[in-house]
Amino acid sequence: MPRPILPRKISYKSDITYFKPAGGPLTNLEEVVLTHEEIEALRLKDVEGLEQSKCANEMGISQPTFFRVIKSARRKVSDAVVNGKAIRI
Repeated sequence: MPRPILPRKISYKSDITYFKPAGGPLTNLEEVVLTHEEIEALRLKDVEGLEQSKCANEMGISQPTFFRVIKSARRKVSDAVVNGKAIRI
């Protein structure tokens, strides 16, 4: 049985819930779903420019867990940008 997921510290929450490519209605687009923890990981690492260990400490998780979260977030964002999908948070 896997370990239960511990709560993650998320210090930033945006009111923005969707990003979509221009030129078409949202109803015709596939979407990629990002969790709040993935957004927080992207913010800390890519926007704030913190080291991975500092990001993990800020979120209250281990460094390997942070790596998995940021890897998942970057994969989803890349998929959305390359394939013209909407991003739902």
